[in-house]
Amino acid sequence: MSPSEPDHHHLSSAERDALRRRLNLLILGDQRELTGSDVVEQAGVDAELAQRLWRAIGFPDAGDTAAYSEQDVRVLEAIDRLQRDEALPTDALFQLVRAIGHLVSRLADWQISVIVDAVESQVSEGRASTRLEAAVDVATDVVPTFDEVLRYAWRRHLAASAARVEALGESDSELLSTRVTVGFADLSRFTKLSNELDEIGLAKVVQGFENHATDIVAARGGRVIKTLGDAVLFTCPDPRTATTLSLELVRQIGARKDLPDVRVGLATGSVISRLGDVFGPPVNLAARMSAVARANRVLVDQETAKALTGEEFEARPLPARPLRGFGLVTPVAVSRRRTFRAH
Repeated sequence: MSPSEPDHHHLSSAERDALRRRLNLLILGDQRELTGSDVVEQAGVDAELAQRLWRAIGFPDAGDTAAYSEQDVRVLEAIDRLQRDEALPTDALFQLVRAIGHLVSRLADWQISVIVDAVESQVSEGRASTRLEAAVDVATDVVPTFDEVLRYAWRRHLAASAARVEALGESDSELLSTRVTVGFADLSRFTKLSNELDEIGLAKVVQGFENHATDIVAARGGRVIKTLGDAVLFTCPDPRTATTLSLELVRQIGARKDLPDVRVGLATGSVISRLGDVFGPPVNLAARMSAVARANRVLVDQETAKALTGEEFEARPLPARPLRGFGLVTPVAVSRRRTFRAH
């Protein structure tokens, strides 16, 4: 059933309103019955603080609409308490809030697209009469579980990030610089593919690539920084880990008939970590390497190649070529020696 087709079962306006209220309650935990002014008054805070919080999270100005609930009051009270206790400088506090708002907004859009597919499946298979009823059924099961999963994943990643920062030692700068190997993996001939597939087919390819690539990176000691549709940017603590991971990524994805070929570029050097992203020459160089790599190949820079042992890897310098922003560069094609056996 397409989203434009009507539901099989007719619901009265009262029934639809009741289901919408139930769905809203399942997602938010309580009903939105308060205006912004009500929230400010109940929390006992300045209206400017409330406006700054809501804008940092990404909420539109609701005016006099009853768009808030008791949960908004509790969160506003908590932010006010943190600010008064000076647990963090105010600017740092709102940077954290803005980061959460930005990330969970994208997360919510991503999750809703998956849930919509599940809802459509329930209706088309006759397991629910209407999309609204199916949405309530899905939310009843999914929301409590993924509320727990979200908090679990956040704490685990926070602990891992804290460990990385601690390993770097004290820094006088809020910008954390560290030496890593940066990887950039992208799909070969993606532009041509995007012109041949419809939206659903293209979405399946992109999702399949992201799922497999991020799984391989995480399982083999890398860290996914971000996905860009047809590309994945990742970092590894050392060149060997990055190269081994990249060759496995090429092997697994290249063997799949449902995905295009992939190519990977690697570069080693110092990067700046900031707000979950990384910046620096190795990031740009890895992307340039990927762009000139052949399908199902791994190209690395000289710095990465120097750290790889000849016993394990075969490194073949290619003709020097101009790479935008770096001048003449000699890429090195890397493969694993067939005779190597891991200890």
